Amino acid sequence: MKNQKSMDKYLALVFAVLTIVFVVFALNNTAFFSWAFERHQNQLSWYIRPLFLIPFCYFAYKRSWSGIFGTIFFLMTSMIWFPKPESISPQAVEFLELEKQYLTGDWNLAKILTALLIPLSFWALAAAFWKRSLWLGLGVVAGMAILKGIWSLVVTGEAGKSTLGPVIVGILICVLIYFGYRKMEKKKDNS
Repeated sequence: MKNQKSMDKYLALVFAVLTIVFVVFALNNTAFFSWAFERHQNQLSWYIRPLFLIPFCYFAYKRSWSGIFGTIFFLMTSMIWFPKPESISPQAVEFLELEKQYLTGDWNLAKILTALLIPLSFWALAAAFWKRSLWLGLGVVAGMAILKGIWSLVVTGEAGKSTLGPVIVGILICVLIYFGYRKMEKKKDNS
């Protein structure tokens, strides 16, 4: 059991380092950054990203560090999994261009604090399911989806409307998490 916990923490560290390397490399390598955003134009990557909340919550519930950090790594890299689309809506192109400008522009204190909301949200989500607090966890997921939608509209204006579909998917995931959580709790009670 102790060896299993050590392996879990070791794998978590590997995934955390890989995630940091991916993000730092993407933000500091212009060619890779452009290549990644070409693939991120494929809106399948937009819709798949909220789905990662399901395994994230499951691994937090199961208290698996490697599962949590592995899910974060796969979430971060999912933007490059799909080929560049043959066609894309002008609104989505505009949104991604504004998002690229935002990420590559000057970083002031307000931008840094806003960016810190992302890891803080994931920490709050993991903590809620680690403690097995369904309602807090669902509140965090809903808050993440709503804040992403608001951020998209505030930072990119009309182009931000292109993210509303994935935001709605994120909220629908709350329903899936609710029923999955109830099923796991029922199994636990029957054991």
